[in-house]
Amino acid sequence: MTKKERVMYAIKGLEPDAVPVSFSIHFPREKRNGEDMVKEHLRFFRETDTDILKLMNENLVPDMGPIQTPEDWKQVRCMTMEDEFMRDQMELTKRVLDKSDPDAFRIGTLHGICASTIHPIEHRYGYTEVRQMLCSHLRQNKAPVLDAMKKVAEVQCNLARAYVEAGMDGVYYASLGGEKRFFTDEEFAEYIEPFDKQIMTEIRAAGGIVILHICKDGLNMKRYESYGPYADVVNWGVYEGPYSLEKGKALFKNCAVLGGLAHDRNSVVYKGTQEEIWKAVKKLIEENGKKKFLIGADCTMPGDISYEKLRMVAEAARDVSGN
Repeated sequence: MTKKERVMYAIKGLEPDAVPVSFSIHFPREKRNGEDMVKEHLRFFRETDTDILKLMNENLVPDMGPIQTPEDWKQVRCMTMEDEFMRDQMELTKRVLDKSDPDAFRIGTLHGICASTIHPIEHRYGYTEVRQMLCSHLRQNKAPVLDAMKKVAEVQCNLARAYVEAGMDGVYYASLGGEKRFFTDEEFAEYIEPFDKQIMTEIRAAGGIVILHICKDGLNMKRYESYGPYADVVNWGVYEGPYSLEKGKALFKNCAVLGGLAHDRNSVVYKGTQEEIWKAVKKLIEENGKKKFLIGADCTMPGDISYEKLRMVAEAARDVSGN
């Protein structure tokens, strides 16, 4: 069974020959562009031997100027695939696809509507400050802010289509905004949910598999209950959330789930021995079975993790599944 077949079997609720494994890291800034970016992705895929090859697209929506008031969001312009930052993103995507294993399950990354709206100006104000500012501006005068978010969502839809047309099997869509400390439930439903669903719908319409990642901690996971029909696989912070695999399976009844392992430097993957990793993987498979389950972490692993440790997880999953 190829890696792609293994992943698709698990997603469809069939029994694969082994439970698929997926990990990712944020590569160093000096390796996020150009040939260095391509080489580092290929090295990561080769040395970890995981089933899902996740392209870490770090080219974000560009900064279009300082934002101080709700009205300042009017400076966010319409974007297309002809913009330089989008052309660069697709060029690197195609270069990685051309050189990576076509029998693996390959996905592109889309930072969700909340993250893609704030990332361009985060360097100006700081992460927490820009999150709070977005909430505040939406409460003060939502029209210009939502118009800017609409423009971001439209180019995200274009990028999703381009990923699939280029040969990606699916898209890893990272949704941000479910934390209780920023938006209220009502605000999330009005400001975030419609855009998230618009983009996930576009991924599906293009023929791609949707892997929904729910970012951060302190979440109200119930906000995402209606996302189930838009996703094929769901990943969230089992430990970071915290929200157990059992609860997640109940919340997203018809979706496969990805996760089960912590992603920090105290995790068994980061600091455990090969035997400890094997036991952790064995326990996950015994508890969750091989259908609609993929092994992964709460989020990206630390950038300094040994690729060999990630390979141990993939090998353990194949070893345990075969016994």
